[in-house]
This record gives sequence, structure tokens and C-alpha cells, in this order.
Amino acid sequence: MATRKQTQAAKRNIQKAQQTARRKRTIAHLPKSTRRGLQAEARKGAARGGQAGHALEDRNRQQLYEIAKKRGIPGRSSMGKWDLIKAIRKAG
Repeated sequence: MATRKQTQAAKRNIQKAQQTARRKRTIAHLPKSTRRGLQAEARKGAARGGQAGHALEDRNRQQLYEIAKKRGIPGRSSMGKWDLIKAIRKAG
């Protein structure tokens, strides 16, 4: 069982983390064009009902990673979305 001091320290840590998350608001600090692009991608995904599109560009990184995993592409864990697309196309 945690002591009173440990409980208080945990509460302080949680409060600090919450304050930092509220203060950062990382998406809000992105350029307007980038935010608009992210919103457009989200709308396309919602229009598909959350299902993956046929084109690789319509899929998210996690879906591309799973495809790369099935094809046994090395180094896939450190690749971004566009790197995964290139590697998948190169692998055929």
C-alpha cells in the first residue's frame, strides 16, 4: 500500500502531466496548411467509414506497417508513411 507521501507525489505528477499536455497543444501550433491537410485526411477516412482505401496513400502508417510486415520488408519499424509506401511498391 502506498504511503501518504507517495500518493501526494503521484497526484502532483499527474497534475503536472495534465498541465503540460494542455499547454503544448501540439496540433494547434502546426501551420494552418498542415492542420487543414490533416483535417482533409481525417474527413476522407470518415467518409470511408474508417476502412482502408485501395490506394496506399489512403492508408495510415499502421496499416502500411502491417502490409510491410506481411511482405517481410526489413527496417519497417523505423520508416515513416511515405518510406513504407516506397518500400512496399519496390517490393512489388
